[in-house]
Amino acid sequence: MSDYTWVGLMAGSITSLAVVPQLIKTWRTKHARDLSFWQQVILIFGMFLWLIYGIVLNDTPLIAANAFSLFCYGGLLTMKIIYDRADKQRFNDYVD
Repeated sequence: MSDYTWVGLMAGSITSLAVVPQLIKTWRTKHARDLSFWQQVILIFGMFLWLIYGIVLNDTPLIAANAFSLFCYGGLLTMKIIYDRADKQRFNDYVD
C-alpha cells in the first residue's frame, strides 16, 4: 500500500456513503418520484467504468468504492423503478 492509498480509501468511503441517507429515506417513504431515472442510470454506468478501470489498475480504493457504490445506487434505482410503478398503479386504481 502506498503512502497515499489511505487518502483514496477515505475519499472512496465518504463519497460512497453519501448515498446511504437517500437509500434510507426512499426505503422509509416508499416514494422515489423526485429521483431522476436517467441520472441514476448514467451515474451507475460511470461507476461501472470506474470499477473496470480500478480492476485494470488493481487499485483497491477504486475497486472498493465503486463496487459498494454500484451496489447502493443499483438498489436505489431498483427502488425507483418499483415505487414508481406502484405509484402509477395506485393512481390508475384511483382514477378507475
